[in-house]
Amino acid sequence: MERRPLRLSAPVRPLVFGGRSIGRKLGREGLPDWAVAETWEVSDVEGNGSVVIGGPLAGRSLRSLVEEFPQELMGRGWRGAFFPLLTKFIDAEGALPVHLHPDDATAARVENQAVGKTEAWHILQADPGATALCGVREGVGRDQLHKALVAQDFDSVLRRLPVRAGETIYVPGGTLHSFGPRTLVHEIEQTSDLQQHAMRWNMEDGSPVDDQQWRSNLEALMAEVRLDSRPDFHTGLRIGVGDGVDRVFCCAGPHFALERWRAGTAEPLRRSFSTAQILTNVGPPVQVSAHGRSEELGRGRSLLLPAVMEQVRIPGPADVLFGYLPDLALDVREPLTAAGYSPRTHRLPGRGCVSTRPHRARARSARAGSRSREPPTGVFRPGAGGSHTRKARRGPGTESGGSRCPHHHERTRGHATAGI
Repeated sequence: MERRPLRLSAPVRPLVFGGRSIGRKLGREGLPDWAVAETWEVSDVEGNGSVVIGGPLAGRSLRSLVEEFPQELMGRGWRGAFFPLLTKFIDAEGALPVHLHPDDATAARVENQAVGKTEAWHILQADPGATALCGVREGVGRDQLHKALVAQDFDSVLRRLPVRAGETIYVPGGTLHSFGPRTLVHEIEQTSDLQQHAMRWNMEDGSPVDDQQWRSNLEALMAEVRLDSRPDFHTGLRIGVGDGVDRVFCCAGPHFALERWRAGTAEPLRRSFSTAQILTNVGPPVQVSAHGRSEELGRGRSLLLPAVMEQVRIPGPADVLFGYLPDLALDVREPLTAAGYSPRTHRLPGRGCVSTRPHRARARSARAGSRSREPPTGVFRPGAGGSHTRKARRGPGTESGGSRCPHHHERTRGHATAGI
């Protein structure tokens, strides 16, 4: 595999809540002339996987690259059978249906799937007064929740949170949720499309769900809901990494991390890495340079940076997101601690280590790319492709004796629906 970015196909989804903000507000070109709800920027979901556009690997599926180039693409020691991250733009011109995705344990027990879906929403734009439903209110029991869902009285049992641009919320599997209207989101999540819906209408076209099917959907949802999951929005943790270059940790957890980087014109953005990175542009067009090559990344577009690239340089002005599978200690805690954030007092969305107030005695800038690190341990194994000897944990798509290839269908135990 060459040390160059991969440009991937990005299927669009014409769901009933969609609008035209991905093109008009985010500035993405080339969208169809109809309301678009979602673009799947990087996907290895079965039946909706990304394909390489251009270059020597043109036409290859993302799944085939993971299989043929596991360590070059993902990082040294990789043992998963599929790409572990799914990223999207979501235009909630209307409100999304109230729904949930199972967590890993429930997906394995109920759906016979290797992973569930934990996700995070990074808010790009939201109208004044925009809100989201996320999590069951404290003190609400199963009977009360079920009665409210039958009555479609969501506000009586679900938490309604204000939504503001620049904030992020980490939504564990099993959390009932919805957002919109008039909200534009970048979403990062596990590679899965399992879900259960509470609504009486289909989100593909707004057509009604018959009563028997709807009640079956509610029963499936009640079997997977987590009553104790009540996440909140967070502004993220900011550190300076150069003259006019800011790095914001939006969220970090065992399934993924998301960072937002901004650069002015004084100094380019430089990032070093040893695992695959999803680079998404939410600002003006930029030039992405590495190893003697440079290519433009337009507004609202994404590139997949293989681990073998190791570094990237982006002159400003720039406003981009990096999504990746983290080693929480090295990728998150270490730079935040070096910047003066105290591990005892701060928490990031996703249980990753975060803080809202720096530790005064240690406050100082941390420079990105100043160290060489080993790959995250989540689904990486020792002894593969080099002298990687870190203790590894099992992750999505792996078993102790080898890889397990899950089938991530678009499906629910109630009625089949497209993804969110």
